[in-house]
Amino acid sequence: MQTIPLGKTARTTSRLGFGCSTLMGSLGRRASLAVLETAYDAGIRHFDVAPMYGYGEAESCLGEFLAKHRSDTTVTTKYGIAPPKGRSLFRVARSIAGPIIRQFPAAKNRLAAAAKVAAQASAQPAERKSFTAEKARLSLESSLAALRTDHIDIWLLHEATADDLNDDSLLRFLEDSVAQGKVGAFGVGSDHLQINDLLTRRPAYCSVLQYEWSVFDPAIPQGTPFRIHHRALSARLQTLRETLAAQPEKRSRWSHEIGLDLSDGATLSKLMLKAALVMNPESVILFSSKQSPRIHANAAVSDDAAIENPARRLYQLVQTDLASIPDRQQR
Repeated sequence: MQTIPLGKTARTTSRLGFGCSTLMGSLGRRASLAVLETAYDAGIRHFDVAPMYGYGEAESCLGEFLAKHRSDTTVTTKYGIAPPKGRSLFRVARSIAGPIIRQFPAAKNRLAAAAKVAAQASAQPAERKSFTAEKARLSLESSLAALRTDHIDIWLLHEATADDLNDDSLLRFLEDSVAQGKVGAFGVGSDHLQINDLLTRRPAYCSVLQYEWSVFDPAIPQGTPFRIHHRALSARLQTLRETLAAQPEKRSRWSHEIGLDLSDGATLSKLMLKAALVMNPESVILFSSKQSPRIHANAAVSDDAAIENPARRLYQLVQTDLASIPDRQQR
């Protein structure tokens, strides 16, 4: 697995990171731990989590995993969005839903949708986002305890905007946390539409930036700040697959130029993930999956030099030939 310096933390980690948003949701704790071990066995050493993930249980699950692997792993967690209330109810609901899903797999999507609605309803609007020094202190203490660690490598302000960051004592607390060794580096994880405003108005908070990037996005000049990207695949992969399926002549031409069959979903997925790596050589690229074969396939992409040029060519073709598709217009 290729490695990269993790910003200004003085640590090195894997180019690919594992997003933990799916832990402790539809998966129970044992299955979630197995997914983390699969990612680790595949060479992934960076893990991204947040207090709100997994109905508030993902951090503690990752902490159990880190108890065995902390010395050679790096961790991002976040502050600003509280975990949902009523977590004990979610545990009970999951224990009931598990057997139902095993017996009736078709019910899985309906149960997942219902759980998502319930999770959103359980988080009161007033507690959704809060960026003050005191709440940051409480959140940091909680995350350190849940993760069973004495330091967090990257700590991000979760979905913060420039307007949210108006408490000078928060910045001092973040800087003090770095000086004390509790945090390696801090930054902001937000929507890509907020990034330029954050850099312009709140640059002191932006030594690390985490936001989405895919082949539909413009190239980013290298250099500071350190960046972590996610959503290179997911809906973007489906968008590109549907676009090429609807234009078989274009798909055939692209396949010929790239030298690979783009009608094959696995090939397209590998190229999109590799494009995120080659176009962002100084960044960590996150992905999420609950499937062991998919985790190993994605991990293998990092070291697959044979698809580096095809991935770069795919990026060029998307940028020049698909400027008007809906996904591009929204971003």
